[in-house]
Amino acid sequence: MGYYDEESQALSFLAGFVLGATLGAGAALLLAPQSGRRTRRQLLHAVDDARYATENRLEDLSEDLRDVMDTGRRKLNL
Repeated sequence: MGYYDEESQALSFLAGFVLGATLGAGAALLLAPQSGRRTRRQLLHAVDDARYATENRLEDLSEDLRDVMDTGRRKLNL
């Protein structure tokens, strides 16, 4: 599997993750059997967790891209 295939899979995963988190938050608001204040607090925590996971994944992708670029430069003797 090539680098671009892996990057495409990572971006697809990230898009699916964000979409799933958004849909899950909406469903939680509509179906929650608890107070609105408690539900909002839980949603804020879920959004923070999703943001943290997304930031970490983007950092990983950035590091992977730097590694690939460094490898390419070494092979081309730049």
